[in-house]
Amino acid sequence: MSLPDLTDYVPHRSTPDADFEGTPVPGLRADFYRRTDGDRIASVGRYSYQGQEVLLAWGYVDETHCRRHAVRDPGAGWQPVVEGCPDVRFVRAGDDPDAAVAGLEVRTPEGGWLRIGGTPGPGGAAPAG
Repeated sequence: MSLPDLTDYVPHRSTPDADFEGTPVPGLRADFYRRTDGDRIASVGRYSYQGQEVLLAWGYVDETHCRRHAVRDPGAGWQPVVEGCPDVRFVRAGDDPDAAVAGLEVRTPEGGWLRIGGTPGPGGAAPAG
């Protein structure tokens, strides 16, 4: 499987301080693209932090969840495409589970976590949602 070619898509909308499952992540930008695919609409979400691409997630707008996603490691480039939605957890600014979100971590195909923004407080990262 390969990454979607965004030149085949049309920009749909952009969101600064994008959210995951309803929780905004400061500094995370989401750009959404769409294209007609037969009688369906294909969609790609491109997420970036401080101008660096960090995540692509794609599928169809009539589906509840992503079909596939890929994580971009700044040192190693795009990681292999993975089925389904990305596994994400929030990095909080302190111990309290309700502390402000300072960044997030995304699970890599190898099972590790890639940090995107934020420095965890003593409590570290918490699962999204």
